[in-house]
Amino acid sequence: MTTFENTRPGGFLAGLNSRHHHQALAVFMAVVIAHWAEHIVQAVQIYALGWPVARARGVLGMPFPWLISQEWLHYGYALVMLVFLWVLRHGFAGRSRQWWNLALAIQFWHHIEHLLLFIQAQSGWRLAGQKVPTSIIQLLVPRVELHLFYNTIVTIPMIVAVILHRRASAAEHELTGCVCGLPKAALATS
Repeated sequence: MTTFENTRPGGFLAGLNSRHHHQALAVFMAVVIAHWAEHIVQAVQIYALGWPVARARGVLGMPFPWLISQEWLHYGYALVMLVFLWVLRHGFAGRSRQWWNLALAIQFWHHIEHLLLFIQAQSGWRLAGQKVPTSIIQLLVPRVELHLFYNTIVTIPMIVAVILHRRASAAEHELTGCVCGLPKAALATS
């Protein structure tokens, strides 16, 4: 029995986790790493260049400052991350699945924090009487540092999972139906 028992054979989700897993992972990881890089650039702008937090908007936030201030955009990204971490996990097995699940669990909490920020931005209510939308952990850690931390602790397990996945054993490939990391000769015979 494979991890696809709840998906239609040859269906979209089955394809994303088997014959198209490599491509789906590549696109998803590129987006995730680019987003993480935005947080790193913002930290560099603040701590290396001495910019005030309001001016440090990453790379895309410089020409498009509204990207930084829209809670719906941040929540939407957190939700899309959560969905794709869930959807693409079916292509992982063994140790790589454990690392991917760790990233999924951390992203679930990160998503809750963004949901709380989004609710505050939409309703006008503020957590603990703060002047701006504030997440739970943000009561202890400033937002820039917190979101850099969150994106780091989600991205690193994802990278570890992908590396382990690309080096998966034949038994793990058999469990998932995924072709990531298989030698071209093996792909020709499957």
